[in-house]
Amino acid sequence: QVQLVESGGGLVQAGGSLRLSCAASTPTVRINAMGWFRQAPGKEREFVAAITWSVASTYYADSVKGRFTISRDNAKNTVYLQMNSLRPEDTAVYSCAATDIPITISWAGTYRWWGQGTQVTVSS
Repeated sequence: QVQLVESGGGLVQAGGSLRLSCAASTPTVRINAMGWFRQAPGKEREFVAAITWSVASTYYADSVKGRFTISRDNAKNTVYLQMNSLRPEDTAVYSCAATDIPITISWAGTYRWWGQGTQVTVSS
């Protein structure tokens, strides 16, 4: 079983930055990719970004390209999401997820393990 623990959410003004972290405990499972998803009130969960573990290929939703950066630290089993130029529409609960079989990197169904989520609120 993989446990994911997120941190770094909070309240920030529009144009500001936040960095989210997600630490994974992987006693027996090899993670092949990790991703971030978000869900705003009244909206469906949407893909934000993902990274493969071996070669660090990165993927982004169009809405965050150029503003968000996903990275990982293999030694710490941790993935980061650096969020710059934040907008009020980025307000959501952000959840990290992990998979051992990254079939479709932007599809939530690909991911087997999920964190509890962290709130990001961007004020205008």
